[in-house]
Amino acid sequence: MLNERQIGILKLLGENDQTTVNFLSGLLGVSSATIRQDLKFLESEGLVRRVHGGAVLQDADDLSNRLGFNYEKKLRIARKAATLVSEGETILIESGSTNALLARELSKKKNITLVTTNVYIARQLRSGDQAGIILTGGSYQPSSESLVGKITKASLDLLNFDKAFIGIDGYTTDTGFTLRDMFRAEISCHIIKKASETIIVTDSSKFGKTGLTSIGYPSDIKKIATDYDLEDIYIEAFTKAGIELILA
Repeated sequence: MLNERQIGILKLLGENDQTTVNFLSGLLGVSSATIRQDLKFLESEGLVRRVHGGAVLQDADDLSNRLGFNYEKKLRIARKAATLVSEGETILIESGSTNALLARELSKKKNITLVTTNVYIARQLRSGDQAGIILTGGSYQPSSESLVGKITKASLDLLNFDKAFIGIDGYTTDTGFTLRDMFRAEISCHIIKKASETIIVTDSSKFGKTGLTSIGYPSDIKKIATDYDLEDIYIEAFTKAGIELILA
């Protein structure tokens, strides 16, 4: 669990992409040694990348870096979304930084099988001893650590799952739910068509933005897990569409 100072460091990095030990030491009123310990812990949690003299968030497609943006909101969303899962279920988690935190929460549950198309998410579960883990095959994308392509789709066709949790890069009324990456979008579309219950998991900052390609519309989705900062216009539209909103 992060302390208040470490959360403050993440907020600062989310705004500026990089910072130094000396700057953080002066700003937060603690020693450089304490800041280095904080950065070491944040790096071990996959939230920042340490560099000489400080830390950075540098690759927008790197899940280990994206986790640092709106971390508090994402953790609340992940914990709320985890309550939707019952023991004995098989759950598919696609990708996305909030979904990475969701996977950590679900790994604490007993008798859960987690299927994922993302290598980073699978690595987050390596220390868990309760949940079963299935990583699909496919072509590996180094930046996002997602598995994509025909092999991924064929792997998914062999599996049955109770719920699918999907991450997004944007949503507008005209475009629907969107992603920046066309290959990952192809897999998400395949998952949505196969799943009996699809749940979008994302923080509210993605609403009003548009990714490169659409993966679905409100009629394709059962639930959306996001935060209380979601604008009223979207709350009203999703409620009218019959989507259950899980706000954290």
